[in-house]
Amino acid sequence: MSGILLLGAGGQLGREVVALAEERAVALTALDRAGLDIADAAAIERVIGQARPDIVINAAAYTAVDRAESEPELATAINATAPGLIAQACARHGAALLHVSTDYVFDGTKPSAYVESDAIAPLGVYGASKAAGEGAVREALDMHVILRTSWVYGPHGGNFLKTMLRLAGERDRLTVVADQHGCPTATRDIAEALFTAADAFRAGTAVPGTYHFAGSGATSWHGFATEIVARAARHTGRLPEVAAITTAEYPTPARRPANSELSSDLFAARFGYRAAPWRQRTAEVVDRLLAAT
Repeated sequence: MSGILLLGAGGQLGREVVALAEERAVALTALDRAGLDIADAAAIERVIGQARPDIVINAAAYTAVDRAESEPELATAINATAPGLIAQACARHGAALLHVSTDYVFDGTKPSAYVESDAIAPLGVYGASKAAGEGAVREALDMHVILRTSWVYGPHGGNFLKTMLRLAGERDRLTVVADQHGCPTATRDIAEALFTAADAFRAGTAVPGTYHFAGSGATSWHGFATEIVARAARHTGRLPEVAAITTAEYPTPARRPANSELSSDLFAARFGYRAAPWRQRTAEVVDRLLAAT
């Protein structure tokens, strides 16, 4: 057995994992949705049995937080049932599983950063489905790392940063929620963390379990948007107003945690890697995207 099998290669995180693997010449088999339907138990068994990886990274997920409220069966199939099936196949074939989860397993009532031992209490279907997926992985497989992350953004796919860049080019005034706080996390850092954990499993030094991994520092959605727009102005010369509003002024189908800050101290202590400051990574991603236009 050798090599890493990546599931969810077509998503924003999966594409970053593929890019980092190419940079590092890491042996990686990358499958997108067309390559593997993770809701198909027989297909999961066949793919993992044939590939015989020593590490499986599950970056596949249903991430449409609001739409999940009207599609609970689909969200549950992808986020809850599939991770359990993947973990079961890993157990049968002797592979470790690195599974990506979310800050939305928490209800946001804690006044400080969440740590791994805090009780989960998801507010909506998306968070509940991800929490169930975590439980399924723990039940099926000892050799796992569940990596909870938050406010994910990067150069690929759809995300908050790219939405703000688009709106900043179209409007003179943006309104963004200012009473939800969290840690913006770049896909580059998550990919680095996943490879760090994979290396630890191969070296026999990994401590399996659930870990928080998020960008260093915290902000509000309004603070994040302000940083994005200010950085973009260096390229475009446009600096629209970013006005602060409350969650109550921007109703959505799914409730979101008011505070989903994650402490990454445990992952840093056990694996020796910590994400870069979120402002640094935000500047890098904005510069990359706008330099390409």
